[in-house]
Amino acid sequence: MNKNELNPDASPQAAYGARLRRLREAHGWTQEHLAERMEYSSVHVSAIENGRKLPTSRFSRSADRALGLEGTADAFEREYREIKHGGLLEGFPEYKAAEARAAEIRLYEVGVIPGLLQTPEYASVLAASAVKRGAITSEQADERVSIVAERQAALDRTRLPLVFAVLDESCIRRPVGDHEVMDAQFQRLVEFAELPNSVLQIAPYSMGEHRPFDLPLYILTLPDRQLASYAESAQRGHLERESAAVLPLLTAYHQLQAEALSQAESVAMIEQVRKGTP
Repeated sequence: MNKNELNPDASPQAAYGARLRRLREAHGWTQEHLAERMEYSSVHVSAIENGRKLPTSRFSRSADRALGLEGTADAFEREYREIKHGGLLEGFPEYKAAEARAAEIRLYEVGVIPGLLQTPEYASVLAASAVKRGAITSEQADERVSIVAERQAALDRTRLPLVFAVLDESCIRRPVGDHEVMDAQFQRLVEFAELPNSVLQIAPYSMGEHRPFDLPLYILTLPDRQLASYAESAQRGHLERESAAVLPLLTAYHQLQAEALSQAESVAMIEQVRKGTP
């Protein structure tokens, strides 16, 4: 079989395949020998090593068992997660999994409509803009848009979660995309406010120093009533599970809600912005 030399620096997928081949050869195994140990076909192993096929979580776990890498820093499963979530901030994949089973979701967002409330068009414009800036690749942009849809779909379950959303006024004042994109996004917010399991509020500019948060914040109440919070900086995200650390944030969130506009007032402001009236 002709050996296709991959450049490990070409892509994370190429680095994965090149490392798999290197470790296999270090053991003195052929692709057939490794495939047998992994319970995969040699054709599948060859496709991964040559970068023709994307690895999966199951394949990565099998490789780790065969090569003795389970639970180590060099595990292929860990590398797979980095490939899959390469365009996401640290901590977000774990938060996303917790959000999908939360009984209550409280969120506060600044400057942009939060993902749970975004239309596909709004999400696509944001992702495309990040690609133009060179912040992410087109593949990572597609992933971001897909994740928005996945997060929203996860809320449609037998026991609907309670969703409390407080948006800084900048979220609805900042235009994203053209008029059609924003009009559809405003309609989505109005529809969200009408749901029986949701509360939508706007934190107006007039709150001034009474606004307790400067950065976006998400607080989850899990089915067992455990609390978790998630916040992001420009470089990383952090999921906090210690109740002692989350409780003060929950208290501040309730204070935020008390100072923000009521849902009726918030919808009225959205409609005003939608119509272009001051």
